[in-house]
Amino acid sequence: MENFSQDVAEVHWLLDMFQTVDVGLVVLTADYKIQVWNGFMENHSGLTPRQVRDRYLFDLFSEIDEEWLRRKCDPVILLKNRAFTIWEQRPYIFKFRNYRPITGSADYMYQNSTIFPITDLRGNVTHLCMIVYDVTDVAVSRLELESMNGQLQQLSKTDFLTGLHNRGAWEESLHQEFKRLKRSNHGGALLMCDIDHFKRVNDTYGHAAGDAVIQAVAKAVKKNLRETDIAGRYGGEEFAVLLVDTTADQAAYFGERLRKTVENLTIEYNNQLLRATISLGIAEYHPSMVEHRNWIENADKALYTSKANGRNQLTIFSPELGGD
Repeated sequence: MENFSQDVAEVHWLLDMFQTVDVGLVVLTADYKIQVWNGFMENHSGLTPRQVRDRYLFDLFSEIDEEWLRRKCDPVILLKNRAFTIWEQRPYIFKFRNYRPITGSADYMYQNSTIFPITDLRGNVTHLCMIVYDVTDVAVSRLELESMNGQLQQLSKTDFLTGLHNRGAWEESLHQEFKRLKRSNHGGALLMCDIDHFKRVNDTYGHAAGDAVIQAVAKAVKKNLRETDIAGRYGGEEFAVLLVDTTADQAAYFGERLRKTVENLTIEYNNQLLRATISLGIAEYHPSMVEHRNWIENADKALYTSKANGRNQLTIFSPELGGD
């Protein structure tokens, strides 16, 4: 009698643990009918064990990809091996709402799971046991970290004042495009521009006013860009634009439009209206260039020709200006 009482107590403890453990426990027949459904599954699904018993899993939970889950479970039945699912591959098996306050940014519970076979006395697999783990805290932390790393990586390539590529990121893009052009018969053009008499703005109105002018010109550059163009802040008041698959004449059309946009700007700063103009230089890619810096040098020569000839104008590089 004493042994019987001990056995009953052990069964009671096991059932109590089964119902209160903080993981989902589901037992399925080999044809995916639910036999066991613990408290975790009841609490998160809103369905009692009586409501789900002998129900076909995929009828009850239509969000489960039946083909995918069968590919996971069928080898468990045939080979008697365990199978695992992780949230990185598929966020969840059961689409349960997430109610944790710490990870409130997640709409649904992220889940890992372990699936293992249950055999009879002859060693035949008769059932599958699925353990479902709530890994929302880990998943959200990982995703937030990856997002922050992505943002930091983007910030490391971005000029803080203008939002354009900084010099390093822009020049790396130019270098990659230069190598592409070396391998192909495509063309491209490089535009460099400089704000005219910028030192005068700083000396007269202060560096904050100079920043306002730089931001206004950068905004004009962005406004005129095509989707494939790559713009960057090359120096203090100097900008560069890589125009992919563009001839010098097409680049000149872009440059003139940009020049006129800047010329017509009215920049407000401390109740004062500031004006600005830019000088521009354009160099078309040529196969004789040995490295991408030759391309920059040619565009620079064209830019300084514009400045020497009176500013607020555009010059296309030609061999007569010198350089490659």
